[in-house]
Amino acid sequence: MSHKVQYELEFPINSSPQLLYQYISTPSGLSEWFADNVNSRGEFFTFIWEDVEESARLASKKTGERVRFKWIDEDKKDLEFFFELRIMEDEITKDVSLVVTDFAPEDELEASKLLWENQVSDLKHVLGSA
Repeated sequence: MSHKVQYELEFPINSSPQLLYQYISTPSGLSEWFADNVNSRGEFFTFIWEDVEESARLASKKTGERVRFKWIDEDKKDLEFFFELRIMEDEITKDVSLVVTDFAPEDELEASKLLWENQVSDLKHVLGSA
């Protein structure tokens, strides 16, 4: 398994932080842009893309600001990697950004970033901010 590196991407989003938070923190919101389907049981989320299923635990959240999902194995044990979606609002301009923190193998870094760009593009479309 190749070494994974952490990276961060920032996307300007034309949306209120409250509305955006609904799309990054709820199964119904996430299934509109992040995965084909998202199910949750308490703090455990299942993300489904075509024939791939990945499970994660909602490791932390701060209402209206951020969510962090920690990937888990089939025994519901935390793996080392996570992804975090954080909302930033400029205090002066009130511009809103979504900051994504994720991990990818070094040789897949550009592809992973491109995937996030496509997913956030879908999010913007759903929010009407594209």
